[in-house]
Amino acid sequence: MDPDPERENLLSLIKKGNKSSAIAMIGNAFIAIAKGVGASMSGSGAMFASAMHSLADSINQGFVFVGSILAEKKPTRQFPTGFGRVINIFCMIAVIVVSIMAYETVREGWHLIHHPVQAGQGIWLNIVALLFNLVVDGLILLKAMKEIMKEARVETRGLGFIVASFKHVGRSAPPTRLVFYEDLVAVTGAALAMMAVLITSLTTFEALDGVVTILIGLLMVGVAFRVGYDNMIGLIGVAAPRDVAEKVAMLILSDKDVIDINEIRITQEGRYYHVDAMIELRKGLTLADADDIKFRVQDKLIADPDITDVVLGILEDNGVKDWTPDVLNKFA
Repeated sequence: MDPDPERENLLSLIKKGNKSSAIAMIGNAFIAIAKGVGASMSGSGAMFASAMHSLADSINQGFVFVGSILAEKKPTRQFPTGFGRVINIFCMIAVIVVSIMAYETVREGWHLIHHPVQAGQGIWLNIVALLFNLVVDGLILLKAMKEIMKEARVETRGLGFIVASFKHVGRSAPPTRLVFYEDLVAVTGAALAMMAVLITSLTTFEALDGVVTILIGLLMVGVAFRVGYDNMIGLIGVAAPRDVAEKVAMLILSDKDVIDINEIRITQEGRYYHVDAMIELRKGLTLADADDIKFRVQDKLIADPDITDVVLGILEDNGVKDWTPDVLNKFA
């Protein structure tokens, strides 16, 4: 860490901000406007719920994009481990917004079940708005899936990234996870809202409007709990995933002079990792040689774009194998 870091350029920080959040913020703002107009003209509760969800998404992504920019700031003397956890705070703010919107949506759905609103004019405007919603949120969701693959450093072929994104979403950055979960619900909610609009306009089953509105609200509650949990453990400090721990261990042990790993702790902070390890070197080395090896291993680790901080201690080989595959179980 530079003791006197240069003032970081705002534009360079913005460029480092989470692109998925920025795209989702803009896209959902247009979607919310289109669905809001349709809801006001038709009186559809499901359309209102969907518009509320899109508005919540847009506000959230604005918060998260700002947080992702601040999280990219370099460490300072006052904050030596960097600002990676700032994004978790902003994501928690987004969770509060989603929770409020979810409550209002469920309450509106309950009201519509007891006091159904007859579908008015603007049904086809609703359909057009929801189709627009499906296309835009679908594209944003695909973008988020690709970002997950990129951040998780996983290679896939063709459309394989769609299925793989569900498996590796936990390894992506907090803002990317938020976009993924929210747009997954947004696409589902838009499909449900379209079903409700069509059925209530063609039949007398008007209560369906309220039922679907409550379902969309409950999906928003699910997003709030999931994202809230992920960012809560992120703020506390969570161990790196098993495969990341294994990769770091293999990098350390790939050095010809490193015999074993006595202890290792890898903490995830935002989308980056901090490595703290005690490594065992071959016997008979001078202190100067041991230092050179330590710095060599440290440089190898810090060269990984996902690792921002490395602290290594050195010991002479004690003849006992401390690092085994079973050690990875604590990272599972």
